[in-house]
Amino acid sequence: MNKVMFSSNSDEWATPDAVFETLDKEFNFTLDACATQENHKCEKFYTKKDDGLRKNWGGQRVFCNPPYSEISKWVEKAYREACQDNTLVVLLIPSRTDTKYFHDFIYQRSEIRFVKGRLKFGDSKNSAPFPSMLVIFRGPKVKEC
Repeated sequence: MNKVMFSSNSDEWATPDAVFETLDKEFNFTLDACATQENHKCEKFYTKKDDGLRKNWGGQRVFCNPPYSEISKWVEKAYREACQDNTLVVLLIPSRTDTKYFHDFIYQRSEIRFVKGRLKFGDSKNSAPFPSMLVIFRGPKVKEC
């Protein structure tokens, strides 16, 4: 089971349009921090070549569906960037509440919304082999910034 839950042939799990559109209505995103030229959701976006982990997200309303092979780096980055004034970050990530990054950077430091059911990423007809969650960091109100 672990092999299925933590493996992927690709890091690029394109966010379902309907999911993004619903979130965008609520949050009015200005930056897609981790995208490709083909699947970006905002006018301003960072690709792998741009390396969103090295960019400043300050003052942005950020959507991020990170590569799952480096998820802990992206979670920590989101937490730290959200400590800046006027910065909001929403992550769409697997629901892995047993991980170190969950307890170090998410639990009691963010709003967590568990996604009901399993998402179908991109054009896939199959559901993801894992549950998903939204993690919302809302500016310098983040605990322990």
